[in-house]
Order: sequence, then C-alpha cells, then structure tokens
Amino acid sequence: MGYTRRDLLKCSLFWGGSLLLPRASQAKTKIEPTWIPAFDKLEREGKFVQRVKQAYSIFENCQLCPRLCGVNRVKGEKGFCRAPLKPIVFSHHPHFGEEMSLVGENGSGTIFFSNCNLRCIFCQNWPISHEGKGREIRDEDLADLMLDLQKTGCHNINLVTPTHVMPNILNATRTALKKGLKIPLVYNTSGYETVATLRMLEDVVDIWLPDAKYADDGIARRLSGFPDYVVHNRAALREIFRQAGAELVLDKEGIARRGMIIRHLVLPAALAGTHDVLSWIAAELSPQVNISLMDQYFPAHQAVGDPVLGRKVTGEEYDAALDAFDAAGLQNGWMQQHDELCGPVSL
Repeated sequence: MGYTRRDLLKCSLFWGGSLLLPRASQAKTKIEPTWIPAFDKLEREGKFVQRVKQAYSIFENCQLCPRLCGVNRVKGEKGFCRAPLKPIVFSHHPHFGEEMSLVGENGSGTIFFSNCNLRCIFCQNWPISHEGKGREIRDEDLADLMLDLQKTGCHNINLVTPTHVMPNILNATRTALKKGLKIPLVYNTSGYETVATLRMLEDVVDIWLPDAKYADDGIARRLSGFPDYVVHNRAALREIFRQAGAELVLDKEGIARRGMIIRHLVLPAALAGTHDVLSWIAAELSPQVNISLMDQYFPAHQAVGDPVLGRKVTGEEYDAALDAFDAAGLQNGWMQQHDELCGPVSL
C-alpha cells in the first residue's frame, strides 16, 4: 500500500525529538552579517540596567505571572510556584530534541529552571517543576552557565520554565553580555504570562517559544491547575506577536536568530482543543506564524492509569490535529513522526 506525502513526512526522523519542517515559506529572511542580540542593543542604548532594577522590584510584591501571589520574595516569602529569590537550576546542557532551527549541529543551550506556576497532572518533569529539585545559584553563576553553553558551541540560550525567575534572567544576561555573550536568548514558556512581564522582556528576548496548551478553561484548570488560562494565554500570544511578528528570521545555516514559534501538545481525546487553538492563532495572529505541533505526550505523574490520559495519542488523533493545521490555513511549522504510521514508503 502506498503512503501519502504526509505519511512520508511523519516517518522522516530528526535526532532527539523526531522533528522536521513539513511546510515552510521560501521567503524566510536571512539575517544581516551585522546581526547582534537584542539585549546587546538594549545595553548600548543605556536602558538595560534600569530594566533589571525594575524587574527586581517585582520580587517585593511578586506578580510575575497571572496568579499575582503578591508575596515578598526578598523577605523569603514563597508563592504558588514555591520559588525563592535566587534561581534554582536543575541542569544545563546542549539539547537536540528541539525544533530544527533551534538545534542545528551543536544543539540548543538549554537551562532547566526548577519550580513552576503550573501543576500539570501529566507533567513529565514533576520532580523538577513540582518539587523544586535542583541547585540554588546566584545570578552571576547563571551568567556563567550561559557562557559555558556558548563556549560549547550551542546556537542559543534556551531558558525553560523562566517566568518565575525573569528578573534573575535579566540580571544574569546583562552580566554575561559584559563577559562576551553573543547568541540569542530563547524564552521557553508555558504561555501563562502577564503582558506586563512580557513587556519587561522586550528587546531582551530574541526567540519566543510559548505554548498554546488549551482552548477550554475548565480543562486547563482540571489538567494543569490554571485559573483563566485561555484569556491570559491569548493575551500573552498577542503581546509576543506584537514584539516578534510572524516571521522566523534565520541565518545562512538555517538557525533561528529572531522570531516566535508557538508549541501545541496534542492530548488524548482532543482534550487540548487543538482545532480551536490553531484556528484562533491563524485568525487572530497570522497564518504565517510557525507552529510546532507536538506528538510526544505520554502518561506521567498523576496521569498514569487515568482512563483518558493514561495512554499515548493515537495515529488517528494526531492525524486529526494535522487536518486542523491545514483547515486553519496555517503555512509554517513542524510536526513529529508517529510510529504507528511508519513503514515502507511508495513514492
């Protein structure tokens, strides 16, 4: 039996995450030889130091995320995320399971921050996110981690779960810049953000990597403990789009330097509301926005044994997500291979 072009793409492998670019505009902009990171420009304008001070003042009445806990982290108080004043880092290393334009040959320089403002019952990293396992470090140490990843050859600094440590990230980035940091910052977030926090990051973050997790607030609260996820997520995506636009800017090797990629994880039984999520992005942002449509869900943490979440996504469910991508008129993005569909390909 022959396979369609879509089936062929699903069976094409990319190391780590099996990710590839199935459809992309040929009008991708290449960066100029004089490109510099956004945060370098902010420092040259003399505005970076004040931005750090403004960010740090938020710790005295923490409202970094939509939970608006209001705790004084300077005095040791902890809010929902349980994060202290200093960042806790679980690991840092080159990562090869991200989208191709982030990984390149040398990997994405990933820093995994502990603690989280989510409580996803299917969290694959729950000891890190829920229990806060990791090592507490100074901002100066975080800057050194960034420089170490750059020295290793990583194409970017990929900040995973960064919202609750945003002021530390700003301070560390400025410190690292003075020591020679010159690769892009990737802000890898759940998309549960306040517009105010995102605006503090304008002209600092080069590549935005937000999630669009859900289309229904009831499901978002039940599965991830989010209050009012949809309205906050969509406001955040609008703000990121305002800052970054739809175009993903690449260098001559195809490595991303600036822009946004929206990630969406397909869940069993269409619980994520994939059709509605993708339709909203195309209609309210742009059909040109790059989408990473992920087929990597597996039962973890409290989802193990659940009658719905206790299984992987089926081939039919992921195929329906790809149909939703097409129906929305989206044009750029990545999808993942689904093992059930792989086999001999007839062209």
